[in-house]
Amino acid sequence: MNSVAHIEALKEKHEALDAAIHQETLRPQPDEDTIHTLKKQKLLLKDEITRAVRS
Repeated sequence: MNSVAHIEALKEKHEALDAAIHQETLRPQPDEDTIHTLKKQKLLLKDEITRAVRS
């Protein structure tokens, strides 16, 4: 996979995590542990995107 395709794939995963976080917050009683886990994954993915763009 070339770097542009890799970065685009990472961005798509990042957007999917954002959507999952949003969906969880819309629930009547959102699961804070799930939200925390998703946000942590999203942050790690953002860091990976930043590293990929810089290299």
